[in-house]
Amino acid sequence: MKITAAETIVTSPGRNFVTLRITTEDGITGLGDATLNGRELSVDSYLRDHVVPLLIGRDAGRIEDTWQYLYRGAYWRRGPVTMAAIAAVDMALWDIKAKAAGMPLYQLLGGASRTGALAYGHASGRDTPELFDSIRAHLDAGYRAIRIQTGIPGLDSVYGVAASAAGGGERYDYEPARPTAVPVEETWDTRAYLRHIPTVFEAVRAEFGPELPLLHDGHHRMTPIQAAKLGKALEPYDLFWLEDATPGEDQTALRLIRQHTTTPLAIGEVFNHVHDYTTLLSERLIDYVRSAVTHTGGVTAMKKLLDLAAVYGVKSGMHGPTDISPVGQAAALHLDLAIHNFGIQEYMRHSADTLEVFRTSYRFENGLLHPSDTPGLGVTLDDTAAARFPYQQAYLPVNRLTDGTVHDW
Repeated sequence: MKITAAETIVTSPGRNFVTLRITTEDGITGLGDATLNGRELSVDSYLRDHVVPLLIGRDAGRIEDTWQYLYRGAYWRRGPVTMAAIAAVDMALWDIKAKAAGMPLYQLLGGASRTGALAYGHASGRDTPELFDSIRAHLDAGYRAIRIQTGIPGLDSVYGVAASAAGGGERYDYEPARPTAVPVEETWDTRAYLRHIPTVFEAVRAEFGPELPLLHDGHHRMTPIQAAKLGKALEPYDLFWLEDATPGEDQTALRLIRQHTTTPLAIGEVFNHVHDYTTLLSERLIDYVRSAVTHTGGVTAMKKLLDLAAVYGVKSGMHGPTDISPVGQAAALHLDLAIHNFGIQEYMRHSADTLEVFRTSYRFENGLLHPSDTPGLGVTLDDTAAARFPYQQAYLPVNRLTDGTVHDW
């Protein structure tokens, strides 16, 4: 199955997505997600200018060889742009191989290990009553695990909170990247956050009981000792995990957090290679791997990473908000179904416009996701619909402390 064509499609049905489509000589097409939130055109250029010319004439069935060719064959390795581009190629080739076999992708990965993947949704509110309304709405929608994010008294806008002031009133937890000439700047106060969040989880547990799995995202904003303090303060509320408690570049920082709290830890949505995890896994400093298939080299690389994690008893918790396209989400779901060490899957429903461009076959029922038994990834792209939504420049926010110092967003 020689590759005869490869093209990128950039579309913005509510937010920007980059998709790679590969076509073989016998007419089979495969899709790959190359979306990198806020830097979409960098990946689009990397694919069009550097990768696509190398694909024409290659055997679409040689997935491992193509992965190594694009990774080892380029002297400058790693980084989110490179790994998102490789991920798109890898996904598209797996899509083709599974379609040629007449099977859903998970069957080629060893078959199903479960009936469905437990998914968590994003509940948020500027205050406790609004948060409770959001939790109830998610429970009514069928979610059986929920991430909790809330406004902080004294701060106008906080990551992950619906309809914040800086978000212009729209569902801020749907898509924080906004079409502005320069990034929106938000203000952050860690001490106010550390005082407030334990009271929020106390209220949520009192209202919704002890059984509901609750998650929280610190979004890299704490020092290790601050994260340790929060993890310890949240222990009475039995979190499923505390995510991205501290910036992930320093893997040894997790040692200090681990010494002080038994709250489970998840990290990795900004990682893009297995080497970002080696210390975290070998020393069992985390409980869940948070990488996205889209940003970590595709199905091939993510399967290897999760197999390594399994050796150390670490489970998956793959990144899956709406800055991952339905193509990337489908790839994650096939892995979720196949691997043994599955933990949970992040899942935000895409907008109606997005689902018009990307026609999906995966399903969400009774709190579980299933990728479907459609051959391949199970997602098609409508070119006519995609053309109606041209690219819009958009930036993720920039964060500053109350004294004006640039901080982690």
